[in-house]
Amino acid sequence: MDDERSDTLTIGQLAHRTGLPVRTLRFWSDEGAVPPVARSASGYRLYDAESVARVELVRTLRELGLGLDDVCRVLSGRATVAEVADAHVAALDARIRSLKVSRAVLSTVAKRGSTAEETALMNRLARLSAAERKQVIDEFKEEVFGGLHVDPRLRDRLRTLSIELPDDPTPDQVDAWIELAELVRDPGFRMRLRAWLELNTPVAGRDRPPGASIWWARQVVQTVAEVRERGVAPVGSAAAEVLSELFGDTDRAAVLRSLEAGIEAGAERYRRLVARARGQASSPDATEELEWLARALRAAEPA
Repeated sequence: MDDERSDTLTIGQLAHRTGLPVRTLRFWSDEGAVPPVARSASGYRLYDAESVARVELVRTLRELGLGLDDVCRVLSGRATVAEVADAHVAALDARIRSLKVSRAVLSTVAKRGSTAEETALMNRLARLSAAERKQVIDEFKEEVFGGLHVDPRLRDRLRTLSIELPDDPTPDQVDAWIELAELVRDPGFRMRLRAWLELNTPVAGRDRPPGASIWWARQVVQTVAEVRERGVAPVGSAAAEVLSELFGDTDRAAVLRSLEAGIEAGAERYRRLVARARGQASSPDATEELEWLARALRAAEPA
């Protein structure tokens, strides 16, 4: 066009210079991010060398995720890049946390083959606020631990038991929390866990319950793990010797009741889920050792 100044660029030339589509530049121009420096006699937008630099800045800020409103605030001097970046970092952190939760939920859905209804429930549980998560756990603790006549030190430990996700949980922590929240909201689980605690929790002023050593000290599980590693079957004289070493003349029927109550309650699953949700290292899953011990105790019962 012969009515254009030699030092200006048409929007097509600006697109060629910057490698951006004309429609993108036109949109940015309409929004005020890259306004034309002049108009030709025919009304076409004209840009200059500073416009090229401005386009590069807009492209950089857009690639970093800033909206055009924020870009325009920076370019007009109403906000600094640092101020906008600080606000955007906070927004990105929140978005990243949300994406991690979404990933964990979808991963769990895929692993379980969940229905739409189950997916919706898991999503709600995963996105509970800190206060809502605390309420779930507090209600669980009150029903399961409340009123237990236990040693004061143990009671305090149970009362202060916290199961809290950090501000930036890993996908595994979110997955564990979903499973744990489903578990502790189950009335059947609460009832079974309460029954197990009543059989196994040490009470002030009384002898330790016969089966408590299985649950409140890990030496029993460790011993059984070593025995299983040697290939000892739960039925036979070798297993009987192991039981004598572990329990001596303790009432083994009471030990078995304690053990079966814990297995039925899913105490080991609960323990491991709590550790995972907290992001803590947990001792290995002892389910197989507990099952071996239960079979050995049943086999040793008088005919």
